[in-house]
Amino acid sequence: MSRFDLVVKNGNVVIPKLGVIRADIGIVQEKIAAISREIDEKEAIKMIDASEKYVFPGAVDSHFHIGIFRPMDEDAISESASAAWGGVTTIGSYFRTGKNYLNKSGPYKEIFPEVLENSRESFYTDYVYHISIMTPEQVNEIEMLVKKFGVSTFKYFMFYKMLDLTGAPGSGQYLMINTSYDLGFLYGYMREVARVNKIFKNYGRISLSIHCENPEIIHPATEYMKSHMSGNPLKDYSDARPTFAEKLAIKEAETIAAQTNCPVNILHLSSIDAIESGDEAAQRNPELSILLEATLHHLGLSNDIPYGRLGKVNPPIREKEHVEALWKAVINDDIKTVVSDHACSTKKIKEGDIWTSLAGFGGTELIFPLLLTEGYQKRGLPLHRIAEITSYNSAIYHALYPKKGTIALGSDADLAIIDLNKEKKVSVETLHSAQDFTPFEGIQYKGWPICTILRGKVIFEKDQIVGRPGDGQFIKRPVMYHYREELTL
Repeated sequence: MSRFDLVVKNGNVVIPKLGVIRADIGIVQEKIAAISREIDEKEAIKMIDASEKYVFPGAVDSHFHIGIFRPMDEDAISESASAAWGGVTTIGSYFRTGKNYLNKSGPYKEIFPEVLENSRESFYTDYVYHISIMTPEQVNEIEMLVKKFGVSTFKYFMFYKMLDLTGAPGSGQYLMINTSYDLGFLYGYMREVARVNKIFKNYGRISLSIHCENPEIIHPATEYMKSHMSGNPLKDYSDARPTFAEKLAIKEAETIAAQTNCPVNILHLSSIDAIESGDEAAQRNPELSILLEATLHHLGLSNDIPYGRLGKVNPPIREKEHVEALWKAVINDDIKTVVSDHACSTKKIKEGDIWTSLAGFGGTELIFPLLLTEGYQKRGLPLHRIAEITSYNSAIYHALYPKKGTIALGSDADLAIIDLNKEKKVSVETLHSAQDFTPFEGIQYKGWPICTILRGKVIFEKDQIVGRPGDGQFIKRPVMYHYREELTL
């Protein structure tokens, strides 16, 4: 009689915090049930031969935007398929009330069930939602969102806080709010997240993710750059959102986080200033377990690429010296997670000039190829560290561990099988998002997924998606609270 539903044989298994071992993996009822030197093929209902390949824990792409520019269900189908193609098995998508997404405001007890309904039967991968609290009334829903809906990560946008004064997009009309969204609001927000974190601290981390850019600096810098353009739109946009605006915002966030004892995640660091101030904040406040995050585009692109408005993103793509500083922070283990910040866009959505076009683009499919090429092959970043920054650390900081994030007995059988020798040039045709452009166009990467397994089910293999929308499940967090009976670790 077969002992295992699926066995992955002969692979080089990449285990976070440990290293690479030659092992077979046995899977039973969606969980990893055995990690052994040898499992007999006769014990498996199905077998995958991973000889000369590397088996990573499926990536946890913990910074994603499903439904920001397109209907949520439609976006979830196409973009989670792209993620599965790239070895991602869990998506962490941000959601806020206001314009875009569902284009409404109000209490989350009414809105979040609609988010979940739009997501049901739409994801190829498992998924969670991080929630942006935009009003004082929503602040009062934080504990409910954790207990009832399993949301453990919240978000605040520092660059929105003064935009009512500037008239720029992101004003109260854009956010559909008529109350202050300033540092006073952030103080109360952090205080409540900290209170709820204290309640759940034995089960997992409740935290606040922060987009750190100071709008009082951005506004005059932008007005100056509009009349002093250099001919390179991406460089001008970077100068209009200067790196010290990141530094100043991080210091503001740190001050309030330390005062309230609120765990924070500092998102998408883009510059030397951001790295230095973020690292200082983490060292000064070890009790806050501050997460420093980087994105694929800030690690893989510089603002000398000829992509103009199509490469617009917040914070902006910077000069090459900032790219190298980010890699140094990754290698030194200061930056703990690398994510895509994926937001499926189109050329039409980004119509206009560098000042008026919308910010953001996709890239989730490139998580492993970029890190394996630029990190492992070019800079010597060990494979087990890549497993940590793509999966393990995201699972730890976003309250998904041990269900997600590792290859261990009892954990979900989420695996990405990688061919380190497979080379491919990036183009719209070689990627599988609904996006009709990519700023990574023409870059050659070496090290691509050839098979993605979600909870023991193959969802991508042989250059095609073989799963279906609805294979993915919504995960309530912290998992140690919501899955106490299921988890055995």
